[in-house]
Amino acid sequence: MASIEKFEDLDIWQLARQLVRDVYKLTRKKEFSKDYGLKDQIRRSSVSVMSNISEGFESRITKRFINYLGHSKGSCGETRSLSYVALDCNYITDSEFHTLFDRCTTISKKTKKLISYLEGYSSNDRVKDILVDYGT
Repeated sequence: MASIEKFEDLDIWQLARQLVRDVYKLTRKKEFSKDYGLKDQIRRSSVSVMSNISEGFESRITKRFINYLGHSKGSCGETRSLSYVALDCNYITDSEFHTLFDRCTTISKKTKKLISYLEGYSSNDRVKDILVDYGT
């Protein structure tokens, strides 16, 4: 197990950051970029995945972190759902869809495992004092 000192050390945050990069790259494509509603929503939901992880970690309280991780997981589901819309509108290819889908699924699974792990601690525990191992 590794001690996590900052949110940037969290594997799920790093994966979420890559998800944001992927989403922004795909939404710059000509047809996708013209669908302002979908483009903006999928960008917001993907950024929310990453932001909720960092905001929860920085709260330094385990109970709050768990709550923020739940919001992050929900946003990850939203991003995955919006990926289907992008696929159905032919804004992204099957391969691009599966990249997003797989990344979202991995983030969701790892987030769920981290939540389960953190639920074993009292709400007064400080996040930085917990050794985290949330693997796949």
